[in-house]
Amino acid sequence: MSFDFINQPLTSEMFGDDFTWGVAASAFQSEGSPLADGKSHSIWDHFSHRKGKIHRGENATVACDFYNRFNSDIQLLRQLNINDFRYSFSWCRILPEGSGKINQAGIDYYNRLIDTLLECNITPWFTLYHWDLPQILQEKGGWTNREIVNWFNEYAFVCARSFGDRVKNWMVLNEPMAIAGAGYFLGVHAPGKKGLQNFLPAAHHAVLCQATAARTLKDNINNANIGTTFSCSYVTPESTSLKDAMAANRVDYLLNRMFIEPALGMGYPVKSLPMLKRIENYMAPGDEQLMQHNFDFIGIQNYTREVVKHSYLTPYIHAALIPAQKRKVECTTMNWEIYPNSIYRMLKKYSEYKNMPALIVTENGASFNDTLINNKVYDDRRIHFLECNMREVLKAKNEGVNVKGYFVWSFTDNFEWSEGYRPRFGLVYIDFTNQKRIIKSSGKWYAEFLQSHNSLKNKKLSLLQHS
Repeated sequence: MSFDFINQPLTSEMFGDDFTWGVAASAFQSEGSPLADGKSHSIWDHFSHRKGKIHRGENATVACDFYNRFNSDIQLLRQLNINDFRYSFSWCRILPEGSGKINQAGIDYYNRLIDTLLECNITPWFTLYHWDLPQILQEKGGWTNREIVNWFNEYAFVCARSFGDRVKNWMVLNEPMAIAGAGYFLGVHAPGKKGLQNFLPAAHHAVLCQATAARTLKDNINNANIGTTFSCSYVTPESTSLKDAMAANRVDYLLNRMFIEPALGMGYPVKSLPMLKRIENYMAPGDEQLMQHNFDFIGIQNYTREVVKHSYLTPYIHAALIPAQKRKVECTTMNWEIYPNSIYRMLKKYSEYKNMPALIVTENGASFNDTLINNKVYDDRRIHFLECNMREVLKAKNEGVNVKGYFVWSFTDNFEWSEGYRPRFGLVYIDFTNQKRIIKSSGKWYAEFLQSHNSLKNKKLSLLQHS
């Protein structure tokens, strides 16, 4: 398909009627009610109440109160013309002790949520793990304990048997690099562990869980569409020097290659990143085969790019990221550079792997200083961000990349982990003092953008039913 779409108004029809459009959210960031109906505490319930860990000392005890408000929020999804909704199960609601006894009240809650989505003709896409490990398992070592492969597989089996008759689209892990890197190396996310001795076993066990649970889902769900998601950023060197170029390559191996390549049967990129050599200390015979799985799709989650320079002072990778503010480029309230071309670059990069399945953008969005004025939120910068990123996705698609969908992060403003409630990513504004919902200009824009796509799909479906 060759035409100059850059100067044309962007429409959903340009992507084809088989392209999936949706929004995304997660359980911990939205639900609140941390001990309701038999739920146990997660590592984030624990971490967010530790002094100095969350911006302004905030926590997710209430969050968006989605646990109690999901019915009305699903009506908002309908109002926004959303046909596909990505969400996550809370391990702590389903298996409060991490394994063993099933909490029926938790199963019942997600059944009500799923049934309500389906009644509203909204297709559910569920992530098994979006960072809320049961705290009771963390006390046994969490992701550094190899036994987590069995714990996680049991959790996957329970979810498959409980919800697989209605949920067909699944993602195993949300961003394993964030799980292992932010949570077990840098310590800025729950559970707040640091050091290579925590990172390497956590990373390896996440890779094993990613493939093992995918097989369990596939074996127990008819017509399942199984994927997993990876955070990724286009990495460029600060200068043309060889040292900066090599530093950028090392960061690229770590951020963009470490978790996808084992799943594809390529193993860890040890030759390119010698620090990973020690991961072999945590591998058992047969692990290289256990790490592999032929996923039905791969979710990529892209927000920005990273500019890198050589640094003797940074251990292991001898590279340092140059903050966007220091580079004096336009950025979001997360201090991430606004660089739409990054998503195109990552789609192209992943599509070049041999036997790569379909790609879906499972997260893309931006946080800005949204202000409520006369009961309205005008967020033109977010509209511009989303449209520019969508154009880059379309560019990749037109060049032959098998990209099949796009999910905006996020449906509503929510609890943004260590940043608390300050960053607002949502298409829907939440006043967290009273839980009032207000559709932003971006939400109205997205609803209009999707209207023609939905009309086209409905027309095609009607023709098929009458043929």
